[in-house]
Amino acid sequence: MTELCKYKLLSPVSAGEGDDLLADKSPEDGLRRVQALLADWLRMENVVVLTAAGTSFSAGGRLMAGPRANNLECLVLGAVENCQLADDVQAIIRQRKAQWPPKVDSGPLGFEDWLSYLFNASELSKPEKSPISTVKWKGEDSIGLDCDVVLGDEDLKLLRKLIERAIYAECALEIDRSELSDLSAQNTTGHVPFLAKLIARDTNLGRTHLFTLNYDTLFEQAMEELGIQYFDGFTGKANSRFDPSVYGLDIYYPGDVAEGRVRRFDKFLQFYKLHGSIHWQPDERGLVRARHRELGFAKQYRQAGAEQKAALLASPEFEGIASFGILPTSQKFTKTLDMPYAHLFRLFHARLNQPQTFLLVLGYGFGDDHVTRIIETALMNPSLVLLVVEPNPGSAIVGRIRGYQSLGQRAFVLTERVGEGAACSYNVATFSDFAQNIMPDVKWLDDYKHLRSFEEQLRKTQERQPDGKTEAV
Repeated sequence: MTELCKYKLLSPVSAGEGDDLLADKSPEDGLRRVQALLADWLRMENVVVLTAAGTSFSAGGRLMAGPRANNLECLVLGAVENCQLADDVQAIIRQRKAQWPPKVDSGPLGFEDWLSYLFNASELSKPEKSPISTVKWKGEDSIGLDCDVVLGDEDLKLLRKLIERAIYAECALEIDRSELSDLSAQNTTGHVPFLAKLIARDTNLGRTHLFTLNYDTLFEQAMEELGIQYFDGFTGKANSRFDPSVYGLDIYYPGDVAEGRVRRFDKFLQFYKLHGSIHWQPDERGLVRARHRELGFAKQYRQAGAEQKAALLASPEFEGIASFGILPTSQKFTKTLDMPYAHLFRLFHARLNQPQTFLLVLGYGFGDDHVTRIIETALMNPSLVLLVVEPNPGSAIVGRIRGYQSLGQRAFVLTERVGEGAACSYNVATFSDFAQNIMPDVKWLDDYKHLRSFEEQLRKTQERQPDGKTEAV
């Protein structure tokens, strides 16, 4: 039996199973076919990339679903439960934990819905002129609560603050510096090779627009490592503030004097954080400021047990953490109408409706209705091509994309080819695999690898010299 390509590229041109464009292809021919199509799409005038939680998973990012060990709800509530809280507050956390894992048929509140009620209750009692000072929370006999619990204003504020700090710490990820000198498929998170290849598009084409739903700063860290300049909607350095007018700017530099013209700066893209970021903080006037801070303390937090995490949440290092971004509640859409998110989503919608648009979706589970609606509306753009990268061929995402078949052969899903009776490996068509093995290679990435290797060689040579002097290499 001939070995087939490990990837499947599905196009919704027919009902049922759809059309696999890599059917009967060998591994080499299948990969070349995908790379050739991707290279053509990346040469379209308007390239838009949307990334979400799946792109941070290989760097330690948490997910809203899945096993307890990497489930955001379990990790956050497990830490907060061990903090010094009033009995009634402890009771509602126990109540919530008793409902996990949620049963599909019973339809309990999801974590986002539960947070929405909690944060709404906090907002009701927050203003000084509010007539509401306490909120009753329903109890359940099954966990030893035979009456409603009462949460006062201070209890609600403390619980919300601890949950926000825990979410911040779980999302305060850092790129592993060791991978920067060895970008093999086995240990790269994908951010550096992905950006290096993405930014190598022809500079005569439109600028790349990178949108993300993640709070973490992994893309910012990777861009700084690669020397990529980007506009993220903020102006200023010492105390940056959000100013959407920067998205209308570009970067040019003078050419040779004899040429008498300017040239576009190659390594540049437009960057948008649709749900905000851990480094966004509102000031006393409500303006959103961008203040990056050292994230090393959060690594210790993520590696700790629940009791140690609780102690760290009360430590001075966490004191400066305030509300940030659109937190994972069921009321995300309402928050998108506030500043600065209204501007960002308006730009997302406008960018997807430009002629000759290629939309690449990575790590997104189509769980945010306000984002999905924009994508589905944009599919009415007759010149838009959509590629969704999804590692699980049994995911509902595949069926969703097939539902777009009435719009023509313009929506594709790249996923793993799984044999009959076999399970998804979750190693194929991931963000890391896509960045390292599928994205068309560019010479710039090879040069970057050689530079990092040379720097590492120099560092080792210096360490071997007792006087700090470097021998010739």
